[in-house]
Amino acid sequence: MSRLGILKEFLDFLKVRKKLWLTPIVVVLVMLGALILFTSSTVAPFIYTLF
Repeated sequence: MSRLGILKEFLDFLKVRKKLWLTPIVVVLVMLGALILFTSSTVAPFIYTLF
């Protein structure tokens, strides 16, 4: 199953089960995961200048 298929299935679940309040939580978790991933790479010096 492709990643877009999983994303579509998750969005359909949120719509059908009326769990749209979970969307901001998932977005924040994904952003934190991306930040952790980028801080362990060569992009880290550029991220630190933003803060």
